[in-house]
Amino acid sequence: MLRSVGVLAVAGAIGGVLAAALAAPVVTGAGLSAKNVATTFVDLPPAPREEPLSQVTRLLDRNGKQFAQFYEANRTTVRLDQVAPVMRKAIVAIEDARFYEHGGLDVKGTIRALLTNTQAGGIKQGGSSLTQQLVKNILVEGARSDAERDRARAPNLARKITELRYALAMEEKYRKDEILEKYLNIAYFGAGAHGVEAAARRFFSTTAARLTLTQAATLAGAVRMPYSTDPSLGDRHLVRLRQRRDIVLDRMVGVGGISAQEAAAAKRTGLDLKLHPEPGGCAQSNYPFYCYYVQRELLSNPAFGNTPAKRQARMSTGGLVIRTSLDPVAQRAAEHAIRQRVHPDDTQVAAEAMVEPGTGRIMAMAASKRFGRNPGNKKNGARTTFNLPADMTHGGGMGFQAGSTFKVFTLATALKQGWRFGDGFQTPGELTPDQGYRDCRGRRVNDPKTTIYNASGEGAGGPHSLETGTWKSVNIFYMMLERKVGLCNVVTTAKSLGISRADGTPLREVPTFTLGANEMDPVTVAAAFATFAARGRYCRPLAIVEITGRAGERTQVPPACEEALDRPVADAVNWVLGGVFTEGTMRGQSIGRPAAGKTGTNNGYTSAWFAGYTPDLAAAVSVGDIRGAYRYPLQNVQIGDEYYGSVQGASLPGPIWVDSMQEALSDTAPSGFPRPDMSRFGGGFTPGLKEALEAEAKARHEHERFARDRRRKFDHRGRFTFMDRWNRRDFREPRHRRDVLERRPGAALDPRRPEDARDPRRPEDARDPRRPEDVMEPRRPDDVLEPRRPRDFLEPRHRRDRINRHFR
Repeated sequence: MLRSVGVLAVAGAIGGVLAAALAAPVVTGAGLSAKNVATTFVDLPPAPREEPLSQVTRLLDRNGKQFAQFYEANRTTVRLDQVAPVMRKAIVAIEDARFYEHGGLDVKGTIRALLTNTQAGGIKQGGSSLTQQLVKNILVEGARSDAERDRARAPNLARKITELRYALAMEEKYRKDEILEKYLNIAYFGAGAHGVEAAARRFFSTTAARLTLTQAATLAGAVRMPYSTDPSLGDRHLVRLRQRRDIVLDRMVGVGGISAQEAAAAKRTGLDLKLHPEPGGCAQSNYPFYCYYVQRELLSNPAFGNTPAKRQARMSTGGLVIRTSLDPVAQRAAEHAIRQRVHPDDTQVAAEAMVEPGTGRIMAMAASKRFGRNPGNKKNGARTTFNLPADMTHGGGMGFQAGSTFKVFTLATALKQGWRFGDGFQTPGELTPDQGYRDCRGRRVNDPKTTIYNASGEGAGGPHSLETGTWKSVNIFYMMLERKVGLCNVVTTAKSLGISRADGTPLREVPTFTLGANEMDPVTVAAAFATFAARGRYCRPLAIVEITGRAGERTQVPPACEEALDRPVADAVNWVLGGVFTEGTMRGQSIGRPAAGKTGTNNGYTSAWFAGYTPDLAAAVSVGDIRGAYRYPLQNVQIGDEYYGSVQGASLPGPIWVDSMQEALSDTAPSGFPRPDMSRFGGGFTPGLKEALEAEAKARHEHERFARDRRRKFDHRGRFTFMDRWNRRDFREPRHRRDVLERRPGAALDPRRPEDARDPRRPEDARDPRRPEDVMEPRRPDDVLEPRRPRDFLEPRHRRDRINRHFR
């Protein structure tokens, strides 16, 4: 410590002025008169203001594995005991060998450094003390404007005097080890690495605690010249870095830190760099769409800061560790299912989001395109900067109209109002919504200029109940049901389940609301359907589970949930939607466990959806053309390796959903839905429905019988096609062998031929069961030709005569 601050400060001032004058003979700025020296250095200012150092914010999946990071400066602070002792020795040896002996300015060391550097013609030893360097870095790091930053770097005496005064104040405030720790965390080592921990990872793919002598000397040598020794910039920089390393080793020998033999052995080795890339942002993340969702949540949610600037600063400099709900198994399942059916180069895009029922935690977000910019910033290509599974707030686009998936909200509204299974009514073949529709403001929103039809393959006119109207996705039935239960009531139900437009504008409350006229994103739709799986409990989509601050404090982020539906109503919805897989549009597609869901095919095939769930996981898949859904409908298109006349909810989104859910739930035991309360929801009646279903079953039976008959007839013809097995051999056998194979009873035998010698003459009508042709072909009366066999038209006449086998 200082015995006399005044005496040593004056000495320090003289040394500092001398050092500055010798190092920079031509400087600008204020001078310092002798009579003011004592006053300047006795009346010390407080230590400089220290802003929290910029650190990396890391994103972790649910298992604790990092998948992305954000930073302004690639830095991770560590305690001094987390830095290898040899690294501490190396940095002190080269930057301030008398660090533990002086009180902020080493006059002897400064003069010696000046003489050494002058003789060498370059910088071989530092002139400022380690504490002075720390002060300079603090002033630069804490600068709030470019002007402040320039003053902190200005090459003049005023800046040197200011640094020295702050350095003396720092020496009084902190212990030496604390100053060294601060310096190691703030220093820039090059290659984008701020602080010793980031430098150890960047240069050698290790940690500061595991640095070896050679590695420590390399990093210590880079501090003084971080740009000219940046190893990522080429061979010339590597040569300079190795030279600096050897200087550090020599200096460590000179101060007694290591032996000459250790230094010599270290010099004989190469740099052995293992450069570890430290990408920032989402473009290079393994899960870029999920990363982008979290990033936008941090920047848009007021919980992370009152202003956008504060939220940006907290994300990029806060040193946070953010644990997310991302499940790598579910994420890979979604990516694999999409990749199997939709290619990145396709203009049609598929996106999927998976949500956990009862918590709202987003388990996976995937899309058919890769995240990032296309070459030349082209609009269309294998990449996109839109977060396709998300809404616009979280980086997504306008979304796609959700189609018939919205019928579930009308179904839930009807069940809330007391409708029962089996309740229904007669429906026409077309409908004009010209009366009976009012929005939630009470305004008439009828549309007499629009005519609604049932989508191709999704039901027809006639009597329909809640179940059949849902299973067959009958548009007109649901338009009429929406009018009966009230458009506003359906909209209210949808809002209570978190439904909002992807672009953030108010929902369009129009008669076709139940047909999915609003543009949506998969995350929002998946969270809404997860409400039914959670028996009526809606939870806001949640990606962030826990936040750990730079000081280690942990903040849990609980689910934000509310009861949106009564449990019995949700159970009843589940029962109806379960029939979509067994009786409806997804019949024949199963995931091998109880599931419920709804297809969505939009008017004009502008988009297609499937949203479904089990008690453990909900997911929604959308498909549409990224160039514009209305300009480029999903008709007569090649998507992936398949051609589609038209894309419907069950033809592409449905199979993606099935494959992804099977893989995502492969390690989860199956569970079922509670049975609905039949005393409340059973017993409904629709006039004429029973007869219509019976007629439909009869027609289906007749169709299946006709198909069986056709197959049987085809198989029958196949069995009696003459000599298929041997006809194939006709093209392989030489002529004399074909004659034997085709020989008919009564044909002449040639004893000179071995095959005839082994085959004694048989009676004219005799058949030899050993001969394949006699066994396979039924015997026919004489002079009877088998009519119009295919082979008859392929063979020349003389071959047909033999094959047709006239008995002579």
